[in-house]
Amino acid sequence: MGLQDPPAERRPSNSDEERDESRLAQFGYKQELKRDWGLAHNFGVSFSIISVITGLTTLFPYGLATGGPAVMSIGWIIVSFFTILVAIAMAEIVSAIPTSGGPYFWSAMLAPPRWSPFAAWLTGWYNLLGQVAVTTGITFGLAGLLTTAITVKNPDFEPKPSITIGIYAALLISHAVINSFGVRTLRYLNNVSIVLHSAGITALCIAVLAKAPSHQPASFVFGKFIDGTAAPSDDENVPAIGWGERASPAYVALCGILLAQFTLTGFDASAHLSEETKRASWSAPIGVVSSVGFSSLFGFFVLMAFLFSIQDLDTTMDSKYGQPVLQILVDVAGEDGALALFSLIMVCVWHCGLFSMTSNSRMMFAFARDGGIPAIFHKVDERFKSPILAVWLAAVLSFILALPSLGSTVAYSAATSIATIGLYISYGLPILIGLVWHKSFVAMKGPFNLGMFSRPIAFVACCWIAFITVVFCLPTANPVTSQTLNYAVVAVAIIGIFTIVSWIVWVHKWFTGPSEEVAEAMRLGVDASEPGALEDREKKEEEERRRTAEGVSE
Repeated sequence: MGLQDPPAERRPSNSDEERDESRLAQFGYKQELKRDWGLAHNFGVSFSIISVITGLTTLFPYGLATGGPAVMSIGWIIVSFFTILVAIAMAEIVSAIPTSGGPYFWSAMLAPPRWSPFAAWLTGWYNLLGQVAVTTGITFGLAGLLTTAITVKNPDFEPKPSITIGIYAALLISHAVINSFGVRTLRYLNNVSIVLHSAGITALCIAVLAKAPSHQPASFVFGKFIDGTAAPSDDENVPAIGWGERASPAYVALCGILLAQFTLTGFDASAHLSEETKRASWSAPIGVVSSVGFSSLFGFFVLMAFLFSIQDLDTTMDSKYGQPVLQILVDVAGEDGALALFSLIMVCVWHCGLFSMTSNSRMMFAFARDGGIPAIFHKVDERFKSPILAVWLAAVLSFILALPSLGSTVAYSAATSIATIGLYISYGLPILIGLVWHKSFVAMKGPFNLGMFSRPIAFVACCWIAFITVVFCLPTANPVTSQTLNYAVVAVAIIGIFTIVSWIVWVHKWFTGPSEEVAEAMRLGVDASEPGALEDREKKEEEERRRTAEGVSE
């Protein structure tokens, strides 16, 4: 991998702020959001959204039932490897095209002119779906953790779905209010989040390992397989059969890697915040890669701490609290100590949801700017420098996506599947486009340049994304009924059908995506904001084509 300075014509001798604004102007946009985030802040947002403690805690019950410790541990290693490759491929693109639009804007810039608007439209809607579903998965998961914590000291409390939805709505409102009016506060909360997610969770894991009365052997952590995918049967005479018996243990293992893949999701936040980040062409790609790298290592440590500290597997899986992680903490530290440790986890999850909405709203802000959704959501409040309407749109859509939980027992795992599939499809489309039309991409590349490794890494990343897209649409409970249907496939299909049909019927008549002139300038490697630069380059291209044609005819 080669890391090089930006071309001289893109590097005026002025301040970083002016250079960033000049780079943004090349994409056809003016600086509207306040650019006061540094590399640490950019990294921190993605690190907070990935939030390994969030994914591991909320999906721990799913992980134990869908493959058990063996799939959770080995699956984490495999998923981490391929996710880092996806992040590296994305980082090379964000270095070339650092805008709030993220994946949909990349697709538009990298695709040939004829397909540019459609590529932006398709990628944008999948990214929007994934962003909304991630916020849903995080914050709805927190609502579930809160109701679980209440039952520790109030065993008669029944966490009905309606109560969980109410708590969920309150949490979304808290995130939306801070994102609307506390933009300056976000920077400081980001610093707090980094400390909590790193030092705080490290201390928690060390305490759990040190206080645990006994530890499981490595053969348990890396070799214990569990098939808990059998849904309860209404007929007592009909035995419950899981997918391991109906299909194969490999099927269960494939479904089980959702725990790791959902956890390592949301790192496109570094791209969505690039218009608020200094030296974005360098800071944003480093934020993408480093957040995944650190989260992979840190997440493995957290996962090992929990798995090795399980005291009794049956008690943990059938915990009276309904939450295996809480049961592990109770077995180690007693109910009072467990509640204190569990509170730290919930504070981390709250920060994760907060910054997920930040990323979500920035994507909607950029998509509205280019006509993908109504232009009103592009409006930035003059006083608070926040896209307030986009923030509340994110909150409302996230609330709607959680409503199926009122009548489905697998709604949460389905929401996490939707988040994972939606986001990774939006990551994969621009990577695939850059792989196929690589010559145009080369002309755009920024300081984070993979050189000869660019296409091989992009190819592997695309293959992995295609693989998990299929896997996470599979049903995870047997038998498949209206209660156990994995409606991820429904949501993903609806978005696909909607974007394609709407494009054919009417959208192609008016949606152009990012400026065609800007896209063409990016493909030719020139500064569109420089008067006459595009025209001069096009003349040179035409002259070279004419000379080539004359040479062939001779």
